[in-house]
Amino acid sequence: MKDHAKILLIIHAAPYGSERCLSALRLALALMGREGEKPQLDVFLMSDATVLGLPNQQDASGNTLQQMVEQLVAQQVPVKVCKTCAGNRGLLSLQLIGGVTVGTLAELADATMAADKVITF
Repeated sequence: MKDHAKILLIIHAAPYGSERCLSALRLALALMGREGEKPQLDVFLMSDATVLGLPNQQDASGNTLQQMVEQLVAQQVPVKVCKTCAGNRGLLSLQLIGGVTVGTLAELADATMAADKVITF
């Protein structure tokens, strides 16, 4: 029996200004919503995407991006915010969405080495 595919999804894009962040979340939810075999998915938020780890973020249509992140967390998908990126943006002292954690570059390196596929947005 084949092992579950290990996919690392790295999001750099800010939640605003383009649809890249929204597209990344939509893909993550589609992967986890597949019938049958689901991948082992890890999500790492870097650069301006670290804002996505904060509550009450919305897309242009008013849908909450927070709900999408919470759906992933509810499905046991690790969602990590880059510590350095979040620190550079003054986010480390702010409350994150429940289940979102702060991750390190070493953890990202480990996840990259373990992944069968790495997708970036």
